[in-house]
Amino acid sequence: MTVDSLIKDINVIKVVGDSSVAITGVQTDSRAVEQGNLFVAVCGVNVDAHRFIPDVVARGAAAVVCSTLPEEIKSEVCYILVADTSSALGFIASAWWGYPSRHLTLVGVTGTNGKTTTATLLYSLVRHLGYKAGLLSTVCNYVDDLPVPATQTTPDPLTINRLMAQMVEAGCKYAFMEVSSHAADQRRIDGLEFDGALFTNLTRDHLDYHKTVDNYLKAKKRFFDILPANAFALVNIDDKAGRVMLQNTRASRHTYSLREMSDFRGKVIESRLDGTLLEINRSEIEVRFTGLFNAYNLLAVYGAAILMGLPEEDVKVKMSLLVPVAGRFQTLHSPKGYTAIVDYAHTPDALVNVLDTIRKVIGDKGKIITVVGAGGNRDTGKRPIMAREAALRSDKVILTSDNPRFENPEAILDDMWAGLDSDTAPRCVRITDRHSAIVTATMLATPGDVVLVAGKGHENYQEIEGVKHHFDDREQLTEIFKNESL
Repeated sequence: MTVDSLIKDINVIKVVGDSSVAITGVQTDSRAVEQGNLFVAVCGVNVDAHRFIPDVVARGAAAVVCSTLPEEIKSEVCYILVADTSSALGFIASAWWGYPSRHLTLVGVTGTNGKTTTATLLYSLVRHLGYKAGLLSTVCNYVDDLPVPATQTTPDPLTINRLMAQMVEAGCKYAFMEVSSHAADQRRIDGLEFDGALFTNLTRDHLDYHKTVDNYLKAKKRFFDILPANAFALVNIDDKAGRVMLQNTRASRHTYSLREMSDFRGKVIESRLDGTLLEINRSEIEVRFTGLFNAYNLLAVYGAAILMGLPEEDVKVKMSLLVPVAGRFQTLHSPKGYTAIVDYAHTPDALVNVLDTIRKVIGDKGKIITVVGAGGNRDTGKRPIMAREAALRSDKVILTSDNPRFENPEAILDDMWAGLDSDTAPRCVRITDRHSAIVTATMLATPGDVVLVAGKGHENYQEIEGVKHHFDDREQLTEIFKNESL
């Protein structure tokens, strides 16, 4: 492909050099540049790649996309000046991989909680209906039934478009992806042609990056602002940010709710730890999920399926076959008669939702023993809130290490403990080692109790000082259960 063909969809301020030159590849990593490549100088959070332009030219780059022209201009290189290289990258990546999103029914899911579950269930639903589909998610990416390990919630534009091109080649009709606030803010979704967008909810998260909740909301909203007129926007109007997402969008507007009149109205009729009887638009559906938060997720899945034109009765039947996503309210049963639940809840709101769900189901027939921590080098403000909410809703809380990253685990626990008072502190203990914390929780449990291990969900590692050590909450519990049965 030529430079001209790659930049035809972006607003170019100026071209210096021969734009008819053929390109052998597109790169954002200066170390990976080879002869004939086009290099996009992205301004990252920590590094501005414009500093590497002389290096990539020396490596043989044929073209450079930049927001500031370098002092030294080489005659053999084509320089494309744009206002925003991050946004330009999305359109260039799409063009390089043959505009794969045009050949898929692409639906994105954004929100603080529920993105992974909703996107994954949509992927599972259409596959149950006999269609090939792809998935981009926090847990794992899929090209039809081929798993591709995920490294972040929403990959970079080159990876997104490469995976979608593979989906098209594999015969996929649908693609579903989580759209993180970082991805929207950093323009990673630019150049993609979405057919639909879902909003789940918005609560405090990622303030280490966005700084304020308002900035966080605006990042989510940007996804809806760039939707085309032929797409649909489906939002949870029980969340006050839902209506905000619909403001100014060109897409057709649709709503779902458990409380208000909406296009897709739901009601929980009966709830158990292993399932729920759910009413959606006056039809009853038995599902293998528990809790109001999952009722919202399933309502979003149903609404999106109908808006995609899937047969309503077939959708209802197949929804009863869907199973929980790994590490999302995943239940394990102990030989001693208590239940363990592993959940990814790592925000105050998510933790409250899970604990309230457990209490509603078991009532006063059992104790709730919660194991919870907070990640290092992330929003510190939520740490005391999470400890307080856990203590208010549990009979016993064990504060422990999550992914400390480059922070001292004890300092993180100090921040959490600061959220406790004279009423809540007595029911809490600190056990920094996560394995010991989980073992202690199970030793405290008796028949009818529930042990909630929160925060890491599907993750199979613990990140300490930049190193990922294998650690899986589910494996820990399974091994404990084996020893209990001896």
